Amino acid sequence: MNGAVEFSLDLPELSFRAAGDSLVRRSVLPSGVRIVSEHVPGSRSLTIGYWVAVGSRDEEPGHFGSTHFLEHLLFKGTAKRTALDIAIAFDSVGGEHNAMTAKEYTCYYAKVQDKDLPMAVEVLTDMLTSSLLDPVEFENERGVILEELAMADDDPADVANERFFEAVMGDHALGRPIGGSPDTIRAATHAAVLEHYRANYRPQDLVVTVAGAVDHDVLVAAVTRSLALAGWDLSVFAPPVGRRSGAPAALSQGDPVTIVRRPLEQANILMGFPGLLATDERRVTMSVLTSIFGGGMSSRLFQEIREKRGLAYSVYSFAPGYSDAGLFGMYAGCTPAKSGQVAELMLGELHRLADNGVTADEMKRAAGQLSGASALALEDSDTRMSRLGRAEITLGEFIDLDEALRRLARVTADDVQNLAAELAAGSLSISAVGALDDDVFAAILPTFVPS
Repeated sequence: MNGAVEFSLDLPELSFRAAGDSLVRRSVLPSGVRIVSEHVPGSRSLTIGYWVAVGSRDEEPGHFGSTHFLEHLLFKGTAKRTALDIAIAFDSVGGEHNAMTAKEYTCYYAKVQDKDLPMAVEVLTDMLTSSLLDPVEFENERGVILEELAMADDDPADVANERFFEAVMGDHALGRPIGGSPDTIRAATHAAVLEHYRANYRPQDLVVTVAGAVDHDVLVAAVTRSLALAGWDLSVFAPPVGRRSGAPAALSQGDPVTIVRRPLEQANILMGFPGLLATDERRVTMSVLTSIFGGGMSSRLFQEIREKRGLAYSVYSFAPGYSDAGLFGMYAGCTPAKSGQVAELMLGELHRLADNGVTADEMKRAAGQLSGASALALEDSDTRMSRLGRAEITLGEFIDLDEALRRLARVTADDVQNLAAELAAGSLSISAVGALDDDVFAAILPTFVPS
């Protein structure tokens, strides 16, 4: 492979070799179903994912929380299988199955031995196409989801993270919590979730990705057969749903400072700025910046705040990207009395990097960390399966390890410094959970009263 491979929506078949001599194949069926596989030599197992490009950001008023609700309900049984039958199917072969709802997609996945691929396809297809969405189970699952949200609300880091997204993203749909809120889950109706299901779980929405010990022809035959048995008419032509626009959204910042007061021994602090889109060509530069700044034990944040000063146990940076927005954040957990000092140090380190740049040794370490971590991650079929899904749904191109390393090698110290300066010039947002006073961050944002 030399360069990225485009995943064109109107190309019915695609096949190529990727790094490590893996074979990537892709089929776009006339019905719009997309099936992508990566055969990894020497594998005896595989990970399979059924994706739809709908997440929490896609919910309309009256449907908030429907995506997460639906994820739960698809495990509750079909006309052919009870919830217990679904669990037994995977438990009896030593497999794993689960699902994840994100801001821009939902994925139902399983990991099994290669010989159990037909079972995994049959069960996942049945779940996705033929869920009963039983009204009684709907009410039972409402209670389960409320317990899940209550558990998250007891985690101060989770609470700070949700408030941080709200602050940076403002009224953008990406600022809403993925799982909904207790109010939206209590207000959700069976009819709204059913409408959400019918509108977004169609042939043209479905992406199936498999990585590991997989034969693409066998996979395509199994998927098409199971979908047909489920009642989907695959003879009806439909183009795959288009990918999201990559045009940057105009973000309107929420409350610059948000403090959630709780009588805790430690304060959880998140602070940061708008970041890069998922498709921004500078994402690899962002990876280098994040590695140097707060990506490991040798990073600037870890060394300055934990090692030199002993002010925090956990401190790091992160930079998620989405189709039309992104953010760059810094996290630290420390005693409330040290919160103001820690926040000043984190922001000061970012400005120091923006003003003075990075060293050659830091660039070398970041390149080694990122290349090594990427190679190690690809030892797991879960990572490869997710890479296929991201390529199909978000990026529109496949980037193998060799191409990723080529792009990494082209990043310069000036690139990193310029990006740091751009981030630091943005609108700063802070969220914190703990026993904190109103003026704890006054030295950073003196004119704002916390919400």
